[in-house]
Amino acid sequence: MERRVIFDLVNVLLDECSLNQALIKDKRNENLVMLAASQTRDKDSLTVEGVEKVLAGLADAFDYVVLDSPAGIESGARHAMYFADDAIITTNPELSSCRDADKMVGFISSRSRRAELGGDDTNVMPVSQTLLITRYDAERAQAEESLSIADMEELLGLPVVGVIPESKDVLTCTNLGVPIITMEKESAAADAYKDMVDRYLGEEKELRFVTPEPVSFFTRIFG
Repeated sequence: MERRVIFDLVNVLLDECSLNQALIKDKRNENLVMLAASQTRDKDSLTVEGVEKVLAGLADAFDYVVLDSPAGIESGARHAMYFADDAIITTNPELSSCRDADKMVGFISSRSRRAELGGDDTNVMPVSQTLLITRYDAERAQAEESLSIADMEELLGLPVVGVIPESKDVLTCTNLGVPIITMEKESAAADAYKDMVDRYLGEEKELRFVTPEPVSFFTRIFG
C-alpha cells in the first residue's frame, strides 16, 4: 500500500488535502483503509489539536481506528498514545524490549488524555492496556534462554492478549508486502494473530503455541 501514498497525515493537518483524499483502500479488504504517516517531514509538525481533529473524522467514519505507534516515546508515539482508548503494548522476550515497553506503559498510565481527565470523582476509565508478545520461542523460554510469558507479565503487569510464535512466515510476508494474517496456507503465526484479534473483541480463547513441540521417538534417537 505504501507505493500508493500520495497524501499523508501531515498533509491533512496542514490542510493540503482532505482526509478522504489521504485515505488508501486496501485491495484485499474493502472495509480496511490506511492513512500514512509522513516519512519526510518532521514529526514535530504534529499538534494535539490537529491529531484530535483527524481522529474525530476517522471515528465518525469507522468502527475501529488503529494507530500503529513507533517504538520509543518520540512525538508520533506520544500523540498516538495520548488519544488511546485501548493500548496493545507489543514486545518480545528480551529484557531491553520489555524495558522499552514498560516506559510506554508508564506514559499511557500518567500522560494519556484519559489519565488527565480521570480521577476518583469522574467516570472516565483509564486506558485499557494489554500485552502482545511477538517472536516467542517456547523452547528457548523453557531452557531459560529468553524471558517466559510469566516473566513478562510480572515485569509489565499487563494481561496477555496474544502470543505470536517465532516464525519464518513473518519474514516471508514482510518481504512480499502481504499481511501474515491473510496467508492461505496453515501458519502458526497467522493463527496466533487471529486469536489475538478474537480475544481483543471479547472472545475467550486459550493461548496456543506457548509450549515446546513434543519431540518424537525417532528425533530423540537420530537427532
